[in-house]
This record gives sequence, C-alpha cells and structure tokens, in this order.
Amino acid sequence: MPANQLSVRPITPAEHEAFLVHRPEASFLQLPAWSDVKKEWRSEHLGWYDGGTLIGAAQVLHRPAPVVKRTLAYIPEGPVLDWESRDPQEYLAPMLAHFRRTRVFLVRMGAPLVRRAWSAASVRKALSAGDAGLVTTLDPKSTDPVAESVATRLAALGWTKPEVSEDFAAGQPEFQARIPLVNDDGKPLDLDGVLGQMNQNARRETRKAAAGPLEVQVGGIGDIGRFHALYRETAERDGFTGRPASYFTTMAAALNAHAPGTFTLYLASHEGQDLAAAIRVRSGRNAWYVYGASSAVERKLFAPKALMHRMIEDSLAEGCVFLDQGGVSATLSKDHPLAGLTLFKTTLGCDVVQTLGEWDYPIHRLFAAAFDFYMKRRSQSK
Repeated sequence: MPANQLSVRPITPAEHEAFLVHRPEASFLQLPAWSDVKKEWRSEHLGWYDGGTLIGAAQVLHRPAPVVKRTLAYIPEGPVLDWESRDPQEYLAPMLAHFRRTRVFLVRMGAPLVRRAWSAASVRKALSAGDAGLVTTLDPKSTDPVAESVATRLAALGWTKPEVSEDFAAGQPEFQARIPLVNDDGKPLDLDGVLGQMNQNARRETRKAAAGPLEVQVGGIGDIGRFHALYRETAERDGFTGRPASYFTTMAAALNAHAPGTFTLYLASHEGQDLAAAIRVRSGRNAWYVYGASSAVERKLFAPKALMHRMIEDSLAEGCVFLDQGGVSATLSKDHPLAGLTLFKTTLGCDVVQTLGEWDYPIHRLFAAAFDFYMKRRSQSK
C-alpha cells in the first residue's frame, strides 16, 4: 500500500464504541447498540486506519436485495471522520473497495455535517408571511464551508442525493429542527436563554406547564406500557401506524446497556392519569427527542410542554449543545401540509438546520436502478 494511503477493514463493536468515546459529536445512530434495535438489518463495523492508527469508524447496516445475493449498505449519520483534514476521496475510495469485495450493490451514507442553519425567529417570520419557495432562500445565521466543500466533492465523485424539495425523502431528513442549547460562540445557555428562543405563547405555556399541578417523572423499562398506551391513542388520533411496545422495550434495554441514561422515558400525569410521554436519546454532547405521545384530555395543562421543559433542563445539565426535534420540510408555503409542523417546531425555539443529507453511490448500477424502481413503486402504492 502506498505511503499515507488509508485502509478500511472490519473492527469489533467494542473497538467502534471505544473510538466514539472521543467523538462526542457523533449521532446515536452510530452507536453499536443501535444495531441491536434494528434487528432486521445486519450490522458491520468498519474502521479507517492510517498505518496502525484508527482515525475513523462507521456502523453499516446491510439489507439484502430480493433474489440476488447482494446488499444495500446504509451508513446512518456516518461515517464518523475528520472531514476537514482530508479530501473525501481518500476516505471513500478504500470504503468502496471494501464494499465491492463484499457484494454490496448500493451505498447510502449521511455524513453528519451541517451545511447551513436558520434561526427559529427568521423561519417563523417567513412562514407567517406566507413566503413562497424554500427555507434555502432565506439568509442563514451560519454556514459551514467544510460541509459545503464535502457536498461539492461528493457530487464530483459520482455520489447523488435527492434535490431539495418541500417533501420528505426516504431515510434521515436533510432538514432538521434543533433547539440550540449554546449560543453562537458555543457557550452554554441557561434555561431562560433557551426558553427565550420560543415565541411568546410557547414560552408562556411551557413555564405554566412546568409550574402547574402536573407530576413529571422519569420512567423505567417497566413503564414502557404506560408510554405505549398514550402512543397508541396518539397514533389512532393522528392516523399513523405505530410501532409495537416491544420495539421501545428493546430500544430502552439496548441503549441503556451501552450507557445508563442514553434512553430516557419521561411521563407527565395529573391525579393519577397519564397525559403525555416522551422518549429522549442522548449520546455524547447531543440529545434527540425521538418519540412523543399525549392524551386528548386536560389539554389546558400543556403536559407535552412540561416534558419539553424537563428535557431541556436535563440536556443543559448534561452539557448538550442541542436538543433535536426531528425532521421538517424545507417549505415556506403556508398551504403545504408540512408547513404547520415547521411552524410548530420553530415556535418551540428550534432552528432549522440543513444537514449534508443522504448520498447514494451505485456499485452495481443495474441492481441499484432496479432497487430505485422498486422503492418508487412501493412509495406510490402507499
């Protein structure tokens, strides 16, 4: 192997986990414990080596294609690499060589970089005004030249991603809503500073909920049934198909086996009746609000906002830099079905961030094209 050329080879879950200890910015989707949740995928752990030194890692989830003995290799919010220090091709070439040897037909990765961010206030204002177009037409509060450079280089190397649109694509959303827990200089905010990013009504309701008669508690794995009862009610009310209780039990056990407190279940009740529940995942210096559920009764107690207040408090105490609230559409059109979700999340103080998004590289073009056709047909049939 030529001098300074990187090599990629399998590593153990323990080696991967040890590497992530020193990368607190990595997503929980890269924790080896996450593969214990996604049992329908086969996991593989890869390491990037500069000589004998491990300098990068990725959790790869493999799903076999029908009939052919090849797999889709999915790297959610990874690989975890120092993208600033090298040309992306130095990282990607040995990875693709490994996947060619192991009969992968398509690689999908979502390197965890943020290209741009827009403040909650500016997005709220644009949505309220009914501006046409996408959030990308607004002036961002920040941009990352490294992420922009990586995106340009990926396109030049033959990687592709969906164009920015108003709708969600498959996989992890490119646009995400995040409550900042640090200021623009990276210094921690206090609770009042975080609540100050909300609009006036959301801030008032959140403070009222936290000071009200609700009992907010952290539940254990034995309380998953309480969460799931509210979750089923929410699914029926909002018209979506929920996950079974066993999924959340598995998630709690797997993530907290990695480190206690990675998975936290919050419950808000009043006079013995559960009114809201939420699941937060924390890894390194980041936190994610991943599932929420609520009852249709006692709405004026604002139980979900009481849980939000507690999650913010806990995330601040743990030194997190953001509390992620999930994906949003890039639309600024008030008439779009997803606009209300973006407006709601920005009222809670969420900035909108544009990540690098998920990029595809077809190793076997025929199989990749067939897979793309199958997924489009499947989407259209729903």
